[in-house]
Amino acid sequence: MKYNLIIVDDHKMFLDGVLSILNSENDYNVVLTSTEGKNVVKYLEINSKDTIDLIITDISMPELDGVALSKIVKEKRKDIKILVVSMHTNADVIDSLIKSDVEGYVPKNAKKEELLHAIKTILEGDKYFSKEIKDIYFENKLSKKKEEEIKLTQREIDVITLIAQEHTTQEIADKLFLSKHTIESYRKNIIGKLGVRNLAGLTKYALKMKYVED
Repeated sequence: MKYNLIIVDDHKMFLDGVLSILNSENDYNVVLTSTEGKNVVKYLEINSKDTIDLIITDISMPELDGVALSKIVKEKRKDIKILVVSMHTNADVIDSLIKSDVEGYVPKNAKKEELLHAIKTILEGDKYFSKEIKDIYFENKLSKKKEEEIKLTQREIDVITLIAQEHTTQEIADKLFLSKHTIESYRKNIIGKLGVRNLAGLTKYALKMKYVED
């Protein structure tokens, strides 16, 4: 039995490379290759009764990216499995794709053997995420958990916001009607809470939490 696959990637050279790898294997039949996600959606609509076992997709594509494509496919054809192969290792993108219930994710710099192993694993009913992708995902989850555990008071948020806006200690004291000594105490306490080393770390946190505009 041959598995029916679709490959979608806006980099033609990479798409052709994956196609060549799969054509050299006996178990796979590539029914469609495309450089645009929207073409895959059209194909599935027109050929709704055809069996498609796996879609191999990139993330960055014109008009309809891999994240949006995955959501559409999973809403309309839950029977189709999805393997993401991309250069993108953004934690939020990975999290979004996992929530969309994709079956796998490997980086584009993965070796041919890992790609084939991922495809085989997914088609056998399991999921496959490369070590690099899993590390990024779990590190992001741990980081978010730590952020949730950090509770700054409104006054501490006021202080860190003004620090990020490059106000001096005296200026912050004047704005908040507090003593310079009190502001210095707030700063030390916030540094301790956040586990950062200096004012640059405080500023980075303030930007991340959107207390100030980048």
